[in-house]
Parts: sequence; C-alpha cells; structure tokens
Amino acid sequence: MLNRLTLLAALGLLLATPFAFAKNIYKYQDENGIWHFTDQPPDDEEISFDVVYMEREREARIKLRQEGTKHNPLYYVFNDFHGPVQVELSLSDHVNVIAEPPLPARFVVPAQTEELLVGLGALDPRQSFRFRINVASVPGPPMPEPLSGLVLDWPFPADKAYAVSQGFDGGKTHTDEESRYAIDIAMPEGAPVHAARGGVVMDVEEDFNAGGTDKEKYADKANHVRVLHEDGTMGLYAHLALASVVVRPGMKVRAGQFIARSGNTGFSSGPHLHFAIQQNLGMRVVSLPFEFRQPGGGSAPPVEGEYVGKVPGAD
Repeated sequence: MLNRLTLLAALGLLLATPFAFAKNIYKYQDENGIWHFTDQPPDDEEISFDVVYMEREREARIKLRQEGTKHNPLYYVFNDFHGPVQVELSLSDHVNVIAEPPLPARFVVPAQTEELLVGLGALDPRQSFRFRINVASVPGPPMPEPLSGLVLDWPFPADKAYAVSQGFDGGKTHTDEESRYAIDIAMPEGAPVHAARGGVVMDVEEDFNAGGTDKEKYADKANHVRVLHEDGTMGLYAHLALASVVVRPGMKVRAGQFIARSGNTGFSSGPHLHFAIQQNLGMRVVSLPFEFRQPGGGSAPPVEGEYVGKVPGAD
C-alpha cells in the first residue's frame, strides 16, 4: 500500500507541475556584427530580429511540491504570479487519511511566494493509507461582491478608434462568466495596445505564434497580459502578437501606457484584442461591466457594432 501511496501522490504532483518546454529562439545581430541566438528578444528596440517559433504547451503558474516523509507528507504551493492567487486543495481516492488543516480548504498565496499549506497522515496509524491530492487555483485576491461603476481609458492610443466586434453578453464565444462582460475590438495585427487602468503586471504570455478556430487546440494559446489593479480587479488583454509585449511581470504600469501589440493568437477567427476586467469572487473568475471615458466628458459602455475611441469628425 505504501507504493500505491507514492504513485498517487506523484501523479498529483505531475498534474500540477509544468513540463519543461523550449521557448522561442530570437536571432539578431548586434551593433558589433555579432549574431545572437537566445530565448529573449534584444533590449534595444531599434534592433530587428527573427523568431524561430517552438511549439509548446502553456506553463503552469501554480506549482505543488512535496516534502516531509512517506508517512507524513507535507505539501507546499508556489505562486509564480506577480499577484495573489487563491488555491483550493482537496483529496480524492483517499482511504484512512487525515489532513491538517482539514480538506477541502482554500488559501491565498501571495505573489512569488511558496507556502506550506497542508500536512497529511494516517487516520489510524496502524494501517496503511492512500490518497490523491488535487489543486485548483484562481488569480487575484478573493472578494465578496462584484465591483461596479468601473470607468476606464481605451486600451489603445487616444487618437484611434476601432469597432467592437463582440460586446457584452456576446453569444459568439463569450459564453461563460469569465467573458460575459468581455469585448472583442477589431484591431489589426501590430496595432498598439495600451493599459486601460494602472496597476502591476501580474502575468505575461507572448511566446505563441498561432491561432485558429479549433478551440481544443488553441484555447490556452493566446498571448496575453494580465494587470492587477489597486481595487483587486484585473485587466486582461489577449490574442496579442508574438514577442510584442514590452512590459514584464512585476512592473508597474500607468493608464495609457503602451504594453503590447494586437495579434491573432489562440482561439481566434481573425485579428482582434480581447479585453476584459475580471475579479475573483471566491474561486470564480468573473468579468465585470465597465464604461470608457468619452472625449467630450462622461463615459459610455462599449456597444457591439459601434466604434470605441476618437472617431474622426465626431467632435
């Protein structure tokens, strides 16, 4: 039975821990004529570079680690986000197991922190025990109620305007509570994306180079930036172009700051920016309705089929 315990615990760790996948290769020549092949783009924005795309899976940001002994295993969770994450631990396929604290249980793990969350042992120490430990996580601090009255800047330069191709309650692809109040903005590939609110960059993904309408294949392969705001909400900017993000996790950004370029990566039928304000309502990420500031004053919600931004001649 101890071998079975080890196997099940190892399987739980395997499911929660990312595999090591190769990143994209950036090829460029510096001012001295020296060629570089690296997994990071050049710091100098004036240097042009080529990218060799390496197909890979998205890496997990929440990592489970086991210590202790086979009779009393201890489980730590590392939060690789640059913002708090809510974690829920639970047991399945368990026999003769006691947990301290009792499971299921929820925890909040701060940014870039590893914490000891639970210890396990045999309820009856005279007998063997087995279990499978499961981990679920949601980014952002848990909050009791959804916020309202959010007013934002446009997520692009103030002198631009783009059509909303999918608005609130969009029935095309925004069918769950994470995206109910998300919008799709029909921005061409390479168009500048700006922060709609200030905050701290919580997560960045910019290494994917493909997109399409096969949801199973592309759903988790959208390049994105997630920004944590002071009120606990999070701004999500998705389908960004390959290697176009100019901010990094942990950086503070201000409203209106250039952060990336729009693209067509992930589950997408064409170039656009997927934009949402999200909140953790206790192991549930939900999207929130919002309005954009208007050039003449006041604010207005985005409407599907209409333009957002400074439309020429509208003043």
